[in-house]
Parts: sequence; structure tokens; C-alpha cells
Amino acid sequence: MSEDEKLLKEAKKLPWEDRLTHKNWKVRNDANLDLAAVCDSISDPKDGRLREFGPFFRKSVADSNAPVQEKALDALIAYLKAADADVGRYAKEVCDAIVAKCLTGRPKTVEKAQMAFMLWLELEAVEAFLDAMEKAIKNKVAKAVVPAIDVMFQALSEFGSKIVPPKRILKMLPELFDHQDQNVRASSKGLTLELCRWIGKDPVKSILFEKMRDTMKKELEAELANVTGSAKPTRKIRSEQDKEPEPEAVSQAVGSSPAEESAADIPQDIDEYELVDPVDIITPLEKSGFWEGVKAAKWSERKDAVAELTKLASTKRIAPGDFTEACRTLKKLITDVNIAVAVEAIQALGNLARGLRTHFSGNSRFLLPVLLEKLKEKKPTMTEALMQTLQAMHTSGCLSFTDIVEDVKTAVKNKVPLVRSQTLNWVTFCIETSNKAAILKVHKEYVPICMECLNDGTPEVRDAAFSALAAIAKMVGMRPLEKSLEKLDDVRKKKLSEMIGTGDPSSVPSSVAVQSSGRSMPSTEASDGSFARRSAASMLSGKKPINTAPAATKKAASGKSGTNKKSDVGQSKVPKPTEQEDIEPSEMSLEEIESRVGSLIQADTITQLKSAVWKERLEAITSFKEQVEALTSLDPSVEILIRLLCVLPGWNEKNVQVQQQLIDIITHIASTASKFPKKCVVLCLLGITERVADIKTRGQAMKCLTTFCEAVGPGFIFERLYKIMKEHKNPKVLSEGLLWMVSAVDDFGISYLKLKDLIEFCKDIGLQSSAAATRNSTIKLIGSLHKFVGPDIKSFLSDVKPALLSALDAEYEKNPFEGASAVPKKTVKVTDSTSTLSAGGADGLPREDISEKITPTLLKGLESSDWKIRLESIESVNKILEEANKRIQPIGTGELFGALRNRLHDSNKNLIMATLSTIGALASAMGQPVEKSSKGILSDILKCLGDNKKNMRECTLSTLDSWLAAAHLDKMVPYVTAALTDAKLGAEGRKDLFDWLSKQLVGLIDFPDAVQLLKPSASAMTDKSADVRKAAETCFSEILRICGQETVTKNLKDIQGSALAIIVERMKSYGGFQAENFESGRSASASIATKSSTKTGKTNGSRHGSKAVPSRTVPTKGSRQEPIMSIQDINIQSQALLNVKDSNKDDRERLVVRRFKFEELRLEQIQELENDVMRYFREDLHRRLLSTDFKKQVDGIEMLQKALPSMGRELIEVLDILLKWFVLRICESNTSCLLKVLEFLPELLDMFRNEGYVMTEAEAAIFIPCLVEKSGHNIEKVREKMRELMKQIVHTYSAAKTFPYILEGLRSRNNRTRIECADLVGFLLDNHGAEISGQLKSLQIVASLTSERDGDTRKAALNTLATGFKILGDDIWRYVGKLTEAQRSMLDDRFKWKAREMEKRKEGRPGEARAALRRSVRDNGSDPAEQSGEVSRSITVPIFNRENYGHPEVHTDRLPMTQTYSGVGPTDWNESLDIITYGSPEQSVEGMKVICHELAQATADPDGSAMDDVVKDADRLVSCLANKVAKTFDFSLTGASSRSCKYVLNTLMQTFQNKRLAHAVKQSTLDSLITELLLWLLDERVPQMDDGSQLLRALNVLMLKILDNADRTSSFAVLINLLRPLDPSRWPAPAINESLVIRNQKFSDLVVKCLIKLTKVLQNTIYDVDLDRILQSIHIYLQELGMDEIRKRAGADDKPLRMVKTVLHELVKLRGTAIKGHLSMVPIDMQPQPIILAYIDLNLQTLAAARMLTPSGPAGQTNWSDSTANNPAPTAQSADAQLKQELAAIFKKIGDKQTCSIGLYELYRITQLYPQVDIFSQLQNASDAFRTYIRDGLAQMEKNAAAGRTPSSVPLSTPPPAALNLSPNPLSPVNTNTLNDSRNLNARAEPTNFSLPPSYAEHDQGFNVISPRVSSYSQSALQQTLEDSRNERLPSGVSNGTLDAIRERMKSIQLGSSAVNPDPRNRPLIQVNGNVNNHPVAEVHGAGNRVQGGILPMDEKALSGLQARMERLKSGSFDSL
Repeated sequence: MSEDEKLLKEAKKLPWEDRLTHKNWKVRNDANLDLAAVCDSISDPKDGRLREFGPFFRKSVADSNAPVQEKALDALIAYLKAADADVGRYAKEVCDAIVAKCLTGRPKTVEKAQMAFMLWLELEAVEAFLDAMEKAIKNKVAKAVVPAIDVMFQALSEFGSKIVPPKRILKMLPELFDHQDQNVRASSKGLTLELCRWIGKDPVKSILFEKMRDTMKKELEAELANVTGSAKPTRKIRSEQDKEPEPEAVSQAVGSSPAEESAADIPQDIDEYELVDPVDIITPLEKSGFWEGVKAAKWSERKDAVAELTKLASTKRIAPGDFTEACRTLKKLITDVNIAVAVEAIQALGNLARGLRTHFSGNSRFLLPVLLEKLKEKKPTMTEALMQTLQAMHTSGCLSFTDIVEDVKTAVKNKVPLVRSQTLNWVTFCIETSNKAAILKVHKEYVPICMECLNDGTPEVRDAAFSALAAIAKMVGMRPLEKSLEKLDDVRKKKLSEMIGTGDPSSVPSSVAVQSSGRSMPSTEASDGSFARRSAASMLSGKKPINTAPAATKKAASGKSGTNKKSDVGQSKVPKPTEQEDIEPSEMSLEEIESRVGSLIQADTITQLKSAVWKERLEAITSFKEQVEALTSLDPSVEILIRLLCVLPGWNEKNVQVQQQLIDIITHIASTASKFPKKCVVLCLLGITERVADIKTRGQAMKCLTTFCEAVGPGFIFERLYKIMKEHKNPKVLSEGLLWMVSAVDDFGISYLKLKDLIEFCKDIGLQSSAAATRNSTIKLIGSLHKFVGPDIKSFLSDVKPALLSALDAEYEKNPFEGASAVPKKTVKVTDSTSTLSAGGADGLPREDISEKITPTLLKGLESSDWKIRLESIESVNKILEEANKRIQPIGTGELFGALRNRLHDSNKNLIMATLSTIGALASAMGQPVEKSSKGILSDILKCLGDNKKNMRECTLSTLDSWLAAAHLDKMVPYVTAALTDAKLGAEGRKDLFDWLSKQLVGLIDFPDAVQLLKPSASAMTDKSADVRKAAETCFSEILRICGQETVTKNLKDIQGSALAIIVERMKSYGGFQAENFESGRSASASIATKSSTKTGKTNGSRHGSKAVPSRTVPTKGSRQEPIMSIQDINIQSQALLNVKDSNKDDRERLVVRRFKFEELRLEQIQELENDVMRYFREDLHRRLLSTDFKKQVDGIEMLQKALPSMGRELIEVLDILLKWFVLRICESNTSCLLKVLEFLPELLDMFRNEGYVMTEAEAAIFIPCLVEKSGHNIEKVREKMRELMKQIVHTYSAAKTFPYILEGLRSRNNRTRIECADLVGFLLDNHGAEISGQLKSLQIVASLTSERDGDTRKAALNTLATGFKILGDDIWRYVGKLTEAQRSMLDDRFKWKAREMEKRKEGRPGEARAALRRSVRDNGSDPAEQSGEVSRSITVPIFNRENYGHPEVHTDRLPMTQTYSGVGPTDWNESLDIITYGSPEQSVEGMKVICHELAQATADPDGSAMDDVVKDADRLVSCLANKVAKTFDFSLTGASSRSCKYVLNTLMQTFQNKRLAHAVKQSTLDSLITELLLWLLDERVPQMDDGSQLLRALNVLMLKILDNADRTSSFAVLINLLRPLDPSRWPAPAINESLVIRNQKFSDLVVKCLIKLTKVLQNTIYDVDLDRILQSIHIYLQELGMDEIRKRAGADDKPLRMVKTVLHELVKLRGTAIKGHLSMVPIDMQPQPIILAYIDLNLQTLAAARMLTPSGPAGQTNWSDSTANNPAPTAQSADAQLKQELAAIFKKIGDKQTCSIGLYELYRITQLYPQVDIFSQLQNASDAFRTYIRDGLAQMEKNAAAGRTPSSVPLSTPPPAALNLSPNPLSPVNTNTLNDSRNLNARAEPTNFSLPPSYAEHDQGFNVISPRVSSYSQSALQQTLEDSRNERLPSGVSNGTLDAIRERMKSIQLGSSAVNPDPRNRPLIQVNGNVNNHPVAEVHGAGNRVQGGILPMDEKALSGLQARMERLKSGSFDSL
């Protein structure tokens, strides 16, 4: 027995207290464990031992030893679970100890401490808990504060506000809001949100918000928007748990009375009044001079004194006191002669009532009669104040119904009707806000009062009495009132019943509401004491969404009533946003395709498709077609059928008939399926396009492409074809593809095409082709486009060669423009957004965005003082239009029009004419949108007609013609009308304008707007100038012809005097005009005018600048008119608020091409808006909205606000109209209306989010520019609201789309706007950086603001750029543009400050977060061992027991399983390994938990002793786990949970994540593990297991991790070994549906994929592997196969054999001839010689011939013998030359800066291998400095090597041959261990491009079986020159043992293959040994001639020579030469 055991044994005899305070920690630890066990065994809460144990915990939980402290907490938890509330006496000191010592400990300790706190709460020790929390939050260590906040959050969340009083928590929060640690602030925010769930948002806001910083307020406001609903406790205190019945009884109770249970479940509303502390106001009132002030003679002093009382009393809760004297004073002041004093006194009483509540009841009864009497006042301010105070007295509980009966009776008999009606109104309010019980007591008193008032002579009193009666009836029902209501006549009874029937549904009796609300609560309670740790910060939206109402479990949901199910169905119909279709197809192997095809296609058919005989394939494809045509429902299987066809027979099929059938099948599927996925098109498109180029399959292929167009739209097909046709090497693909496009344009038209892309493709690719056929096809395609788009297409082809232009003109003539008559012949099935009309004009031609070209320099030039610069700028605009092919978008042209507008008033007339021409060109290029983008420039154009020069007027008229061609005449008429009435327009100008108008009107028939020209025409007919009169008459004739006599007659009301007489005369001559008709028409029009004046008079008046005087009609009997109006309103209100039946939002939006110009709205825009409002909005609503009275406008918004929840969809339909109206209101100066709009808009945006609606671009263009511009409002409150609104828009609309509008705001003239926009840019960078990352160049606009004079603007810009620096780091300098030195200095200072701030706050370095985000995608680890429920499900899968392979040392039956592992579980490593080895799968989980914990601790300290211990046991651990894999999976297949599988995989993952541990695993163990994992990856039963998909994913990731981190030599050896057929008994289950051969083939395919992964990185790991062992594995594999089998497999294209050859090829390529030095484990002298030698020879020759190898032997030696064996006396000169050449190359590298370190490293290698070589003898002629540099460099390299550091990019140089003798002393190699050479040196190879042979591309892509998360590996740029499989076959004529014959045959094969020269462009030079190999043929040492054909000679004595050399190396001796 050890000393520790003795000590523990002795200590057990000590008393508990001594044990728990023992100086040895092990004794204390043991005592705590025993104490916990004792407490667990106690079942009686009154057990005396509990009282004994209580005082111990104060000290034990404060133990200085962390493990002991943790065990003490375990004991405390067990104690608290066993005890009851009596132990609360110890709570305070224990909680204080926990706070002091436990909250800064380990995470597990903190979690247990929190669990203990929760148990104290369960035992009702609330006060002690909160006292401890108050101390905890004051801890200086932030690490301790966060757990304290979290436990308060958890306590409130689980126990609710009834157990945990929020009042004290509210007091703690303010100091946490300003805490310096961001985690504390985040947690405090989460706790605040949790409080909102329990006590409501408003109380929390009112109590806490005033104590917060503004930023915190904003953050919380945003988070509060996510908090809805109410919360419910999920845990009960112990005393309540004890009262709970058994679960069965509970369920019976639920069944019997659900209403009672639900009523109990309702959370209690917490009154804000109870949460705040009372404030004493009497003392400050005394000090304020109140008593003197109320007696003052001046009313203002009296008012100020009372106002002071009002202010003091406005606090939430007032401390009780003697307010009698104050109330007497206020009673006198109520009747003060000055109304302002009286109102202030009444308001003071209201505040006192709210603050004192029941303490004010006596004073309230004393004041009530006076207040009721005062209701006679008619002043609205007085009435409002009185009603608010009376209502406050009732709601605060100051007055009860029984107390006020007499006062009410007195008041309703008052002689003033207003007192009677208002009193009854107040009584109605009191009834409606009272509970049913109170009304039942007093209704008998109040009903007679109301009945008596029904006979009152005043209608208002009668109505008020009716309302009171209706309120009583709604509250108590009609039955108690039946007797009282018998006296009523039938009319009154009917009216009363109607009022009761149409009552507010919210007044339904509360019991019903209780029942309905209770149903939704979960029926189960989580009160078992289990602890699920939750963080308060998790409440924040950035962490996870907030679930305010507890979600019901599935069981609870299944038990709901039918009504609830219906409501759930209704809720599930919320529209979801359409998901973007996945276009790019994922990789899928043939095996997976076949498995998914299943029974769709017969297996025989698929097998035949793989046949090499074309007739069998043709028969199979015909059968395939029949089977597909027989399918009834194609849709589910479209994709898998297409995938199968693309592989079998595939697009490489050579037989034409099979190809034709293949295309026919695809065409049939595409035409038959209701939805043909785009990814299927992508799969087929390349193959189909190549078939179009073949004349034999062209017809079918073109038909197939057309079918694709019908299925997915031609736009998608065209876009994909551009790239294919452009890059394809076959010119026929391009020419024939273009011909198909011609037919597609004829079939489908151009509406689905992006014409800009198509025209550019034709110009850049088609017309530039050297093939005539391609050019002709392109010309035909452009001709077919001409038929649809017209001659405008020519402007896009102006820069084409003249010869092609003439050919195009000829083609245009063949295809004349048809316009609208060119109807497409075929239609497209899909209607998604990608196939709809393309952006462009009505003709579909693209328009260019020129906004970027309209630079500030250009605009500045237009304003220059030098006329030449102004002219140049105008010409620049013309040039821009030319470059855009005279077709532009309106985007960004607003400022340009503004600048051109100024030039129309230029002093230089020539410039004005140039400007007019440019404006005309702009109008023509822009089209219809010019009217909205031009900012009313037309009025300025028309003013140019006032010039007396004819050429100026002609130029103006030409511009008007261009404008008319772009826009419509009706849009120009208002401007023309205004111009004709302008006196400044001279006679010649008016005459020209009338002539122009007449010319335009001549061809028109239906043009109602012509009537607007009537008045100016009539005025002009009396003009002094005869020419004007004549022109006006001509124009009038046209107006009369178009509008008709009747219309003209109706519009003569505004024409008077001689003009009217002339018109009447002309109309008589026109014929049929009668004077009386004119008079009647005039009177009719006058009456119409009077009727319409109410609608349009005010707006028109305001437009023309005259104030409209509202006419008031004074009714003779006002009392009669009011009921009439109310009836009318009732009729109106019965209609829908919005009439959207005829609304066509799309048409309206099409007109909003440019943003809604809020700066200067035109007359017709306002009129159009008013018409739309009147059309779609109900009459009472549009009367308010269009009123000029802001109060009515506010009422209108309130109506919309109320309707918002119920009419969301209708509002969306008229949203564009509503936004225009909001823009008008925002632009107006009325603050009240603006605030109301800003209050409504956030609610509107919330509704959008709920409805899943996103604003269209047109709607955004209407609204956002205005909001951005006005965000710089001069009122701070408005700015705040606009700021929040903009942020909300960013969230709901799109950050990327909102960003340009904000940038526009940065150019505003308003400084405040620019500041706000700069702040918004910072907000976007901080919160939406990824979304706007493509627009970061716009930051230069922000940077330009740093040069502003205004300090605030500079500060805002600097703050924004600092935010950008925080996110982007130094990359921000790329985006800020050119800056002055001063600006750069400012930014640099700010960035440095920001970096310091980030460092203080521990936020990392600038740009680090962004870089980390990029790095995080590399993480592929996963934790599959998640906890899952132990719910078993039976799976009928046969279980197959296997032997335990690969671990002979493990015998499962060597020890009987006597011990049972249960309870606490294993405590140490060895015990855990035993449990894993011998325990059941469920028991082994506990062992794996301990192992994982130990591994985590060891990994945390990689250099510690713990890691060394774990490394020693790593192999044993993996061996145990490898054995356990099969057992756990077999166990789970019986239907058990997959928990043990997850744990075993997770433990393996944790082991192999550490390279040291992974390298410690032996090869035999690795063999067993890899075999096991691959077998389970292939097992078809795994997906059927519990969480099967997770397990497969975990197996994949684990396999990848093993390949990455395990010893690569062992991995190669294991995998090469596994390429051999597997023993059938190794499989987890017997074969059911497949033969053993197929299973082994699948297994070997998986092994091949693993080998591909290892081989791909071999170039980087060549010096980390033991080549001797790998070559041994390859040798064994090849020898076991034998030559006959190799020949046979080479013919059958065997994958395992090809993989082995590939590995060998790669090794030879990377090591060159040095590979021969690694054959120590291959018996090279055996007879017949090993097969591997022949393959090494062949690879060396192949690579040398392809110049991919520099031989490393002497002068290119490729012999198997070394030079000593064959040349006993080589010349010293040749050896000397060899070394000199080698050293010269190294010295050259050292002399170059870029390669000096590489050269030094190579030189160091030579000195290490051959220390006797005198390096410095070669440097005799070098300078001393160079020699010193060499010496220092070698010393540094030696230090690096000692530290284990080598340059990873340096390739190891192959050393000079050992036989060299360059100095008097003989050379001998220092390092003779060739096997471990690379590992000793720790060197890595230089990364070079690597490629597998072409046959392995498919394996590379198919590796997804191993790693679905790893992307397909990149293909190398180098071409692999290894011969293909047919060259690998050895001739049958060579005998097995004859190596010579094999060599000779391989030589001839190589000569044949090397005759084909690979493309030199794709093969860069290969660096070997640091030198570029440029020599096509290597010189052979000792030979005077060159070897022909690039084949190096072979020495037949090679094998024996190499063997002799190996023997000498092993013995350590080497003869001197």
C-alpha cells in the first residue's frame, strides 16, 4: 500500500471538518467526494446530517486547489439537491464564498458554481443570491462579472420575475452598461432583453434608458425590435415541486380542466410602479418657493410655482406624505381666473394621482366635485387636462365606483350640458377599464343614472348615456340589465343592441382570452434540476434569434386541439422568398448515379451501355429511350437521367447512331418534363454544341438546343454558349452555333436576350474570325436582330470594317425592320426573373450607364469662366454620347442637366446653340426617361425662343423636335403653355412656337391635353403682331378639330373680353355653334368648378403662389348637420380603405425610370399624384391626405397606421404612391407631420419584413434620395429618427443597393447631410462590409471630405475611414484615392489612434478579423460526437461478426469482465483504456470522455510532460479505438443510439489532429484502422443508422485527417498493401445485392482515391517519407502479382496497378537517379530480378527523354552499378571537373540576392556530407569580403540546422558521387544512413507542379466519397508524359525471368512514344538541384559521342554493382579512389 493510500485511509477516521480542512489536498479531495456520496444517499430533507454539513461549504468551496474546489462544488450541489428551504441560513456565506473564489476559475468550475446558485434559488434563498450578485458585478476582473450576469439571466429566464424580483436587477444594470469590457456590456444587454420579456419593454425603457449612453440605447432599441410576446417560468422552487402530483395525475388534470391550468400558466404582469423607488417631493417643494409663488399676484408666477409641483410630481412613484394643504391650494387654483394657471393645477393633480395612487384617494374624493364642475369650460386645453386627470385618478386606484356615485349623480344634473355629457364619457371610460367584478357590484347604481340621461334634451348627453349603458352591457352581459331596460322604447333598444353588437372585439370577457392564451403554453415543466448553461449575450440578434414565447415540444404540439391545428395551417401559408436555382452541377460518380437511378432503368440496359461493342450500345440506348418514354412522371428523375446519359454512353461516344439516339432522349426529357433544371442544361451544353458542329448529328442537336430554350429560356442558353463557342478549338462549333442562334432569334425574338452581350460577341468574336463561314453566320445573326430592333443596331457596329459593313447592309435589306409585327414563333415555359425582358429601351437595345463619365471635372468645366473650356466640356458630352452609341441610361445625369441648364443662359450665343444641340442629342439618346431626369430644363429651352436671332430660334425648335421624339407631347404641353404666356418671349418666338405646335397637332386625332393650349391660343389671337395672331388661329383650328366643340365650350370659363368674342366668332364659322349652348355650357362648367374647387382649389392656389382663403360655411343648425355627416362617414367607412382592384403597379413603376425629383416637383407630377391618391384611397382618407391642414394629414397617417396590420398587402400595391406622398411631406417644413411620417415608416418597414416584401428599385428611387438629402435636418430629434430609419432600410432593402444613394448624399450642399451620410457609410462598413465590398472605391468620396473647412464634416469622414481601417487594415489606402499630404497625415494619425484603441479594447489588429474570416474557410474539422437522445429505433439489418484483425496482442477474453463500469466512471487514463477495450459500447463512452479530456489538456501544453506520456500510449489508444469502431457500429445497427459511434470517431479525430500523436501510431495499427474506416464508409447500412449522414461525414473527415497527419510512409505502405484483394471475412456484413468481386473493386477504388491524395502532395513531402519502405511495398505488390497478371491487368485497365505505377513514376520524377540509392529493402540480386527495377529504368528513360529529369549520377549515369564497380580507375580530372561544376553553380546562386540563401544551404549540405572537401580552395581568386560572407553564412546555416529549421522552399541538392577525390585527402561520406537521410535533415522539397496521368483525372474528381467538403484538386499545368495504359502492357513473347528482354522491349516502346513531341508551350522547364535543365541529351561519362534519341545507355552489371555498394555503405567503409 502506497503512502498516499495509507494517508487517505487514516484520514477517513477523522471528523468531517478536519478532513475538509486537511493540509493535504488529496485528503480534502477525498473528503469532498465522500461528502457528495453521502448527500446523494440522503432522501429525507429533514435528515440531521444536513444541518451538520451546512457550515462546511463556506470554506470548502473557497479551496485554493482547483480540482478540490470543483469537487467541493459537486458536494454542494448534491447537498442542495438533498436539502430543503431550511438550509437557507447558510446561503449568504456560501454564496459570498462562491462569488469570491469560484467565478474566476476553470470553465467547469464556473458552470458548477452557477448550478449551485440556481439550486439556492430553488431553495428560496433569493435575497442571499441577489446580495452575492451585487458583490460579483463589482469584481475588477471582467471574467468574473460575465458568469454572474449569466446566472442572473438564467435565474430570471427559468424561475421568472415572481421568484427573482426584477427591481434589484434593474438597480445593478446601469453600472454594467458603462463597463470597459465588451463581453460584460453584451451580457448586460442580453439581461436587459430578458427583463423586457418578463416586465415589458416600456418599464425597462423608462427606468434604464435615461442612464445609458446613446450608442447603447441605439443598440438596445434595435435588439428590442426582436423581442415580442411574453415569457413563462420553466422551473419551480422546491416547495412548489413537492406539491406537484404525479405525471399521470397531471395529465388527467389537463384533460379535465384545461382552462384552469392555462389560467395558472399565465404570467403575472408586473407593474412598473412597483419596480421604482419612491421619491420624496415634499422637501424639494418646500425649498422651491411653491407656497409663496401660488399666492403671487402675477399669473405667470403662480403658473411657474404650480409648474414646479407638476415637474416634481411627474416622477414614476412619489413617497407618501401629507399633501392635504397642497391639494387645498390646488383646489383654489383650479378656479383661477387665468386658464393657464388652472390647466397647470389640474395637470399637477393628475401627476400626484399617478405617483401616489391609493395614498391620494382621500384628496381625490375631496377634489372630484370641483373637477366635474369645471368640465363646463369649452376650451380644448382645459377639457383635455380635466379628462386626463380624472382618468388618471380612476386608473391609479384613487377613486372607486362606490365612492363616486353621489358625485356623478350631482354632475349629471348640472345645468350645463357639457358637464353632463363629459361626466358620462368619463364614467364610460371608468367602466371600460374596470374588471367585471367591480361593475357587477355597482351597475344597479349607474344604470338608472344612464336611463334618466337618455331623456336629456341634448344629443351629446343622450349619446354619452348610450355609450355608458353599452359599456356596462358589454362588461356584465344583458341579463342583469333586462329589468332596467324594459322601459326603453324599441328604437332605443335597437340602437343599444347595435352598439353592443358592433363593440370592439378586444372587450371579450377575459376568461375566454385566458383560455385561448393558455392553450399555446407548453404542458411540460423542466423542473428536474438539470442545468443547461445559457449565456445572456445569446439573447442578442448577432448571436442567435430570440424566442420570446417558449416553443412547444413536438409532443405538446400533437396534443393541441383542432382549432389550433387550423390556425397553424393558416400561419404556415406565409409566402417564402423564392430560392435561387442552383445552376452549377456538383460532381457525382457513376456508382452514385447508378444507385440513384434505381429501378427507373433496367440494370441490363446500363450494363450494355458500358459495352465496347457499338451494336450492343445502340440496342441499349434504343431500349433506354423506350423506357424513358414509358415513364409517366419524369420530373423527379430528370436530373439523374441526364447525369447517367452524360456518362453512359457519354459525349465521347464515337458511334453516330448512338449519338443521335442520345440527343433524342435528352430532347424528349427536356420537352416532356414540366421543370427542366438549369444544371441539366449545363451538363449537356458542351456535348450538344460539339454535336452541332458534326453534320451527322446537327439536326438533332439544333432541335435539342431549341428545346432547351423553351425549357429554361434562350437568355441562359446564349450566355452559356458565348463562353463555349469562344474557347472551343473547333471553328465549326462557332460557325454552326451562330447559325443556330439565327434560328433561335427567329423563334423566340429578342425579349429574353441581353442584346449588349450578343452584339459584343458578334463584334469581338464572330466578325473578327478568320473563317469565312463564321463571319457569314455572324452577319446572318445580326441581320435577324435587325428585323426586331431596327436600324438603331447600326450605331453599335460603326467601327466594323467597311467590307463587312456593306455585307451587313445587304443583310439588313433581306431582313427589314418589322417592329411590333415581328412576333416570336415559340414560347418559353419558365417565367422566372432570369428569363424576363432584358434591360434596355422598348426596342431591347442596350443603353449605357454614363454616370461614371460625368466627372466633377466635366461639370466644373461647364461652369468655367473661360468660354473655350465651357465649349470643350460641351463637346466632351457629345463625345460621351458617341461612345455610348447614342443610347444612354438616365442614371446620374441629373447634375449634367443642371450644368447644361446654366449654359442656356450663357453670355456667348454660340455656346447656347451648342448646348441646345447637346440637349437634343441627350434627349434622343435617353428616350422617354429624359422627361423625368431633366429637372424641368424644357422651360429654359423654350425661353431661348425669345432670342431675336433666327438661327438661335431654329436651333431651339430642332431641340424641341428631338425632345418630342424622345418624350410625349402631353408631357411638354404644361411647359409650352407657360412659355406662351411669358411676356419675355417675343412676337417672333411666340409665332415660331405656335407654328411648331400646329405642325405637331396636325397628325393627331385623340389628344385631350390639347385643351390646355386653348387659353394661350385665345390670348394670342388678340396679339399686336399679325404673324402671331395668324399662327395662333391656325393652332386654335387644330385644337378645335382635335378636342371637339363641346370640350372647347366647357373650357371657355377662364377666357374673357375680346379673346372670348374672337373665339365665339371662329366657332360659329366652324359651324353648329349656338349661343345658348355656350351659356349653358358656361354655367355647367361653373357648377363643375364649384364642385371640384373643394378638391383642387387649395393645391392649385398654393402652386401659383396665391394664398387660398378657406371658405367657412356657418350652419344655421349645427346640431342637425353633424349627424348627417356622421351617417355619411359611416357609409364611407363601410368601404375598403384602399381600392387596389384596378391598380397596375408595374405600369406605374415602368415610368419611374429615374428617381422621383423631390427637389423641384413639376405641376403635372403633383397633379398625377393627387389623381392616384384620389383613385386608390378611400374618400375620407384621401380628403385628409390631400388637405393643406397638417392636422388632417396627421389624422390620415393615423388611419393608415391603424390599418397597417390588416391591410399590408394592399398598402404594398400602392406603395409607390404612398412613398411619393411621404416625399412631399418630408420636403415640407411642418415638423408635426414629418415626425408622424417618421413614426409610421418604421412600422411600415416592419410590416415589409413580416410579409417578406422588399422594396423595388423604382420605389427606392422615389424615396431613398429624399430621405438621404433630408437626413441633415436642423432638428436633432428628426435627424435621429431619420438615422434609425436609414439603418432599418439598409437591413430590409439591401446594403449594396442603398450604398449608392448614401454616396449621393455625400455630395449634398448641406453639411449636416454629409455628416450623416459619412456616419452611415461607417455603419455599413462595420455591419455590412461584405455586401458593399465591391463598391469600396467610393470611399474616396468620403476621403475628399477630410479637406472640408467644416470641422464636424472632417471629423465624421475621419471616423468613417477609421472604421474602414479597423476592418480593412492597410488595404484601405487602396480605396481612398489621391490625397494631399495634409490629408494623408490626418488619416495616418487617426489610423494610429484607432489601432491603439483596438489594442486597448483587445479587438485585435486592424484588418485581422477580415483575414481570419478568410482563413476560417480552411477549417474542415468537425465534432461528430454531439450528444444525441437515447431514443432507440429498431432496424432490421443483419449483423455479421468478424475477427479482430491486425492486433494479435489484444485478446478480448484474456480477463474476465468482473468489474462493471457505472456510476462516476473511470478516473484515469489506464482505466479508461481498459473500459474502451473490454467494456460495452455504452460503457466505453465514459472512458472516451476521460481520454478526450486528457488529450485536450495535453494538446494545450504540447511541450509538457503530459504530452510525452500520451505520445507513449498513442499506439495503444488507437489500437483500442480501431477495435472499438466495429463494435460500436454493430451495436448501433441493432437499433441503439449512435452515441458511442460518434464518441469513438470524435476521440480518433482528436488523436489524429495532433501530428505528434498521429506519427506515434504504428503501421500495423494504422492498417487495421484505415481498413476499418474504409469498410464502414462503403457499408450501405450506415445511412440507415441513427444520424447516419452525420456518421458518414465524420468518417470522411477522419479519413482525411489521418492522411494529413499520420506518418506518410506508413500510410503509403498500408494503402499499397490494401490494393490487394481483401479477405471476405473482413467485411462488416455479408454481400446481399453484389458479388465479392464488385465489393473488392469498390474498396480498391476508395484506396486508390486515398493514394491519389497522398501522391498529389508528394512533391512537398518527399523528404518526410522513407522511400526505402515505400519502394519495398511497391516491390512486394508487383512481385505478388507477377508478370502474367500485370500483362493481363494492363489490358483490362486495372486501377490499383495503374495507381502503383503512378506512385512509382512520381517518386522517380522527384528523386531522379537518386532513387536507386533507396532500394536497400528490395532484394535487387534475386533471380529473376525484381519487376520494380524494370519500371524504374523505364521511368528514368521516359523522364530524361522528356527533359523532365537531370541525372544525378556522374555525367548522367543511369547504371545499376556504381562507378567503382565498373571503372576501377576513373580519371581524377573528370571527377574534379564534376565537383568544380557543382560548386560553381552554387557560388553563382550565392552571388545572386534572390537565391543566396538557397545556395548557402546547398553549400552547407555538401560540407556536411563531405567534410574533407576544402570549399575555400575553390575561392582563391574571390575577395575577402565574399569569403567572409560564405563563412558567416555557413555558420548561420549550421545554427538553423541545429534548431531544426531549414528553408522549406530549398530543394535538396543531390551530392557529388562518393568516388570523387578532389583533394589530397580521400573523401568519405559522413552520413551513410541513406534510409534516414531526409528525415535527419528535416528538408522539404520545393513545390513544383504535379499532375497524375490523364487516366487519373476521374479519380481525382471522384474523391468526394472521402471528403465531400474538400474541393476538387487543382489540375497541374504540366502534361504528364508517362505512357498510357496500352503502352504499359509488356509483350507476351518475353519470359517471366528475363529482365534483359523486358528492358529491350521497353526501350522500343519508349522510342515509339518519345517520337510524339509534347506541346512545348504547356511544359515549363523543370528545376532539379537548382539548375535549369536545357540539355536535350545527357553526356555519358567516359563516352565521346552523344546517345541518339534521348535514351540513356544501361549497364547490364547494374544490379550486382548496386548491391556491392549497399554492402559497403552498411559496413561504413568506402575505398579511396
